[in-house]
Amino acid sequence: MQTIDNYNFAGKKAFVRVDFNVPLDENFNITDDTRMVKALPTLKKILADGGSLIIGSHLGRPKKGPEDKFSLRHIVAHLSELLGTEVKFVDDCVGDKVKAAAAALKPGEVLLLENLRFHAEEEGKPRGLAEDASDEEKAAAKKAIKASQKEFTKELASLADVYVNDAFGTAHRAHASTALMAEYFTPENKMFGYLMGKEVAAVNKVMKEMVRPFTAIMGGSKVSSKIDIIENLLTKVDNLIIAGGMTYTFTKALGGKIGNSICEDDKLDLALELIEKAKANHVNLVLAVDAKIADDFSNDAHTDFCDVDKIPDGWEGMDIGPKSEALFADVIKKSKTILWNGPTGVFEFDNFTSGSRAVAEAIVEATKNGAFSLVGGGDSVACVNKFGLADQVSYVSTGGGALLEAIEGKVLPGIAAIQG
Repeated sequence: MQTIDNYNFAGKKAFVRVDFNVPLDENFNITDDTRMVKALPTLKKILADGGSLIIGSHLGRPKKGPEDKFSLRHIVAHLSELLGTEVKFVDDCVGDKVKAAAAALKPGEVLLLENLRFHAEEEGKPRGLAEDASDEEKAAAKKAIKASQKEFTKELASLADVYVNDAFGTAHRAHASTALMAEYFTPENKMFGYLMGKEVAAVNKVMKEMVRPFTAIMGGSKVSSKIDIIENLLTKVDNLIIAGGMTYTFTKALGGKIGNSICEDDKLDLALELIEKAKANHVNLVLAVDAKIADDFSNDAHTDFCDVDKIPDGWEGMDIGPKSEALFADVIKKSKTILWNGPTGVFEFDNFTSGSRAVAEAIVEATKNGAFSLVGGGDSVACVNKFGLADQVSYVSTGGGALLEAIEGKVLPGIAAIQG
């Protein structure tokens, strides 16, 4: 497989699919440019080699075609500043003016295309169908969009000599620019960017090349949203720590009293099935033994500690308690491969950060002792950033949904398109 380090971009036009889906305020100022900054090594390598850049990205979820609030023109000035060179902008991503702008690019120049999702062909989903459309009309619309998507993809590919995918956050989407484009380039002329390469390597290190003991910490409010991930992990890990709101579904399934804590009553049988599956696979399933409880879902609520299965009526679990902190930390510190997805409680409230901080600090200690640690999923990333510990774990994933699907064991179209 071609790698970006081994490729000389001199005289080449490179189409780079990035994930510049950055948050903007009401005045279209970028409030967090992390995704842009992380793409810089790839973009600067191409420019340093003497190549020219054609950058494609999406922004937000436009559903009706072009909308100014989703226009990538709002990021041009900041991207120019980050790259240290003028970024040209074209207000479409296909068509004659785009072809002309791409053709005119000289070595060292940068062209940013307009939001790829302004065209329904990017996602390959029909738009504008009436709610009462018949099955035949829906089928015809799907067939039409697939046909036009092929032409759209081909036109995007025709702009460049080489294709670089550096958008791991969209790797789970079989969209025109994230996967389908790769078919139009030879194996020598398509590759991962630096960020994508690091993400793929980190996932492989955890899911395929793990050193044991392997521990996964899974948080989140609902078992139903993590069921596929948990089931896949139960075939791979040595220890599975269940945290967050899921705790109380498992606790109630085991006959515990959980007060007003969040719980999926229709998933109690599923929780018991997962407990049995863990036993059958010889996985140490670790559940909280105590909780920090509150009499209201508020940072200023009255709080107390109690056994996780003895929460009084009118109170709810908001975080793990000190016994669970010690239990979780002990398992984590003995691990050599660690995956963390989801906090232990409502870490957004400062009074309920202790459990998540204890997990983060245990992961940091294990990492210092030689473990490989991967932190991913929006809230876990927010945790390590909030605690100032992001640079003390092995890798912090930008992936979100893509990471979760990789942990589920799914083949990600954006990765398969390059790796074959």
